[in-house]
Amino acid sequence: MQYTTQMDAARKGVITREIQAVAGKENMDVRRLQQLVAAGQVVIPANKNHAALDPCGIGQDLRTKINVNIGVSGDCPNVEAEMEKARYAVELKADAIMDLSCHGPTGAFRRRLVEYSPAAVGTVPVYDAVGYYQKELEKITAGEFLGVAEQHAKDGVDFMTVHAGVNRDTAAVFKRNPRLTNIVSRGGALLFAWMELNDSENPFYQYYDQLLDICSRYDVTVSLGDACRPGCLKDATDASQVHELMVLGELTRRAWERGVQVMIEGPGHMPLHEIAANVLLQKKLCHGAPFYVLGPLVTDVAPGYDHITSAIGGAVAAAAGADFLCYVTPAEHLRLPTLEDMKEGVVASRIAAHAADIAKGIPGARQWDDDMSEARRNLDWPQMFGLAVDPDKARRYRAESRPDHEDSCTMCGKMCAVRNMNRVLQGKDVL
Repeated sequence: MQYTTQMDAARKGVITREIQAVAGKENMDVRRLQQLVAAGQVVIPANKNHAALDPCGIGQDLRTKINVNIGVSGDCPNVEAEMEKARYAVELKADAIMDLSCHGPTGAFRRRLVEYSPAAVGTVPVYDAVGYYQKELEKITAGEFLGVAEQHAKDGVDFMTVHAGVNRDTAAVFKRNPRLTNIVSRGGALLFAWMELNDSENPFYQYYDQLLDICSRYDVTVSLGDACRPGCLKDATDASQVHELMVLGELTRRAWERGVQVMIEGPGHMPLHEIAANVLLQKKLCHGAPFYVLGPLVTDVAPGYDHITSAIGGAVAAAAGADFLCYVTPAEHLRLPTLEDMKEGVVASRIAAHAADIAKGIPGARQWDDDMSEARRNLDWPQMFGLAVDPDKARRYRAESRPDHEDSCTMCGKMCAVRNMNRVLQGKDVL
């Protein structure tokens, strides 16, 4: 049977290779997964031109997934360094890689990334437009913005962030309700500026049907960007954010009518106690579409440690129903991340995702922890290292401070509670 997208196939009762693969990874009944994809509650980003893809699912009843951001910029245009990050991201078990390139040979880099990456690849076409056309932002036409999106789709990207919700009505709400940090989304700020400079509607909103044509042709998942995400705690859950979210809900339905897969992007910076309510609000207004969050960062005062502030928020968001966490590194707000920054961001996000999966009751999530606890009870160091989120760091810490007794560590030595309980229960001397 002919079909255009994973959603179209699922609605027609077709079990695609991608649905079959994801069901196997998630230990889910394949027909159950097919129903979730058909309903829009799960997306499987899988561009028809991405030959290297090892597909993953994002959404209801699935493991919380992790995204890594890379890309060249005007200040840091080293393509090889970014490709090294891509390889490291795959090694660290990232589920998706977003190319946020905005300068230089973006097309060549994007095609290399797609050719290499088994992880889903995402992009933000509006970032690329200025460099692609070598024009001032104001001079780029609506058709040219769509042209960049089509080129990205042809190149094989699996999902594209489009800030279609910041239309003229949303912009008016923003101007009537001043914010402390205005619009902090790079794509959102570019499109707001373009609308103001040209006194025109957001091209991705005005020509949304043409964008859906492109996405349907290549089976690109639309990631509806949150242009008005809060950039500080004070701006969280305000009029601009909520108004845009209502627009995104309408755009979700329009995409589903065309069989195009959709996920919704969310905040941002947000007080801890508002996160669960925001997830519920998004799921209600956007009809249960998968929710993709940046953080949220739960405090604004920790530059250099924002991988921690975001992991706290990410764990709360995912436990409340968010499906996809965009990693944040220690370099957030400060510089382009290094390889080590990237690793810290991925590990923090994976911990947050796993903690949430335990809370959500994802099959198999808790077993990992139980296996680690058994290895600790048995003082089985190799098994503990093998089960660790970051085995290399665990091995290094152990090697750097060797105990006199191999069945202990240098924190407690022979006074180790685990060691002594094992010994006394076996009828042996303790010390």
